[in-house]
Amino acid sequence: MADDQAAVRDGLVALLSVTAGVEVVGEAANGAAAVAAAETLRPDVVLMDLRMPGVDGVEATRRIAQSAPDVRVVVLTTHADDASILKALRAGATGYLTKESGRAEIARAIEAAASGQSVLDDGVTAILLAAAVEVPASADLTPREAEVLTLIARGKSNTEIAGELFVSAATVKTHINNLFAKIGVRDRAQAVRYALRRGLD
Repeated sequence: MADDQAAVRDGLVALLSVTAGVEVVGEAANGAAAVAAAETLRPDVVLMDLRMPGVDGVEATRRIAQSAPDVRVVVLTTHADDASILKALRAGATGYLTKESGRAEIARAIEAAASGQSVLDDGVTAILLAAAVEVPASADLTPREAEVLTLIARGKSNTEIAGELFVSAATVKTHINNLFAKIGVRDRAQAVRYALRRGLD
């Protein structure tokens, strides 16, 4: 748990400590400490505040993605503007929640992030949709693969993608396997970050 406000950090640690399936293994009061703790403790997930002195949450996320790529970062912040969201996701965050999220929502986000899924709360998703995520077809991806990747970035499940494109779930899975291989990612969280880089730069 990384947050520069001791009261907020203590409250979240206390909250998570009594949450089934969650064990808090470390705390950090700034980004530099968060990076060091991630490298040393290798937690499944880091809950990362954005606005911290010195090394902020975006830079800390970037450093963790580089030095401890097996550690997932979920941003937990009061800031939900599109610039903050995109900076964090592009830095390597697996998910983005606001501090209005309840314990159950945070717990679900931790569990999902630990399994490699991207996690965005409803407000954040709406902001990203307003930014019109649209991945262009390229020499790497066919138009259909680009379309599937766009829908992944919008948080759609395989079943939802199949329904929207009027194809079978098996066909969607084939497209996903192909596009993952082409863009060099291993899970949906990495695919979302790729989509954001390509579609919103």
